[in-house]
Amino acid sequence: MSRLPRAHLVVAFWAFAVLGMPARAAPSATMLSFQDLAGWAESDQGAALSVFLTTCGIPRDPEGRALCRIARDQALPNRTARAFFETFFRPVLIGGEDAARFTGYFEPELAGALAPDDRYRFPVYALPPDLPTDGQGPTRAEIDGGALADRGLEIAWVDDPVDLFFLQIQGSGRIHLPDGNVLRLGFAGHNGHPYQSVGEELVRRGVFQPHEASAAMIRSWVRDNPDEGRELLQHNASYVFFRMIEGLPSRAGPIGAMNRSLTPRRSIAVDPAYVPLGAPVWVEKAGDAPFERLMIAQDTGSAIKGPQRADIFFGTGNAAGRQAGRVRDGGRMVVLLPIQRAYAMAEGN
Repeated sequence: MSRLPRAHLVVAFWAFAVLGMPARAAPSATMLSFQDLAGWAESDQGAALSVFLTTCGIPRDPEGRALCRIARDQALPNRTARAFFETFFRPVLIGGEDAARFTGYFEPELAGALAPDDRYRFPVYALPPDLPTDGQGPTRAEIDGGALADRGLEIAWVDDPVDLFFLQIQGSGRIHLPDGNVLRLGFAGHNGHPYQSVGEELVRRGVFQPHEASAAMIRSWVRDNPDEGRELLQHNASYVFFRMIEGLPSRAGPIGAMNRSLTPRRSIAVDPAYVPLGAPVWVEKAGDAPFERLMIAQDTGSAIKGPQRADIFFGTGNAAGRQAGRVRDGGRMVVLLPIQRAYAMAEGN
């Protein structure tokens, strides 16, 4: 640990002390000015500040709590919100040697029931109490084969195994029951096996070209090829378990890693080994629908690894899913850090 440059120590300490996670060596960190952020002066920082406040103060460091008090004590219009970020933060490009990779995610809606029948045959499981905390539980293939059956872990049953698979990829969702009620589900844990992309596997097999491997294309291929499709889904041995979320208003987004509702097009999932949860992040997304926007790091994901990697939350339902499924873009993401922490990182590079 003592051999790491100071900037690496800062990121490692933040990760360990604030997030309670193992420390890792950090990539490069470059201090920027706000004038370096394309579109910053025209962006709606007031909307970003509102989202920032939903999770502000959850990382319980003294510096963060002080900034939260300042932000909450004022009714900040957009211009003043911009001044808040410019006064108390500095933009830091972490891992800028690599282009960013942006994807999208959403909260799916499924049809299901509280008891199985001829239509609803595929169980949604709660976290097994005896799942190893320091190892791996049963694989997806083993669970599909009945490894967890008849143990009272079923929260509900759904009518489509492909929808269930993508529910696990997204990590949260809504199940519409026959009586009109809706179950809200949140991430409870996983079986400890590494995530394997089925889209990348289809590309490897020569079924799709890289630009064709969207969620919609994968769904269609699995449904058209049920036997091969089952084997394909089981290629991803990782399996996600859920918990019921009660008392959440229907208009509220799903619960993210900070135990607060996510906001469409403002919340992102990041790798907290490099980007602190709760931090403002300036996103410059390229691709067919480019944008520049201040977003807030409020979630994580097993496939979200690296300092220039983010998953953009698009909302709930099929329309949000279509938008999220089209995002496979490059660009740049810049983290806004409190001034002292930002300068400490820059000194070590």
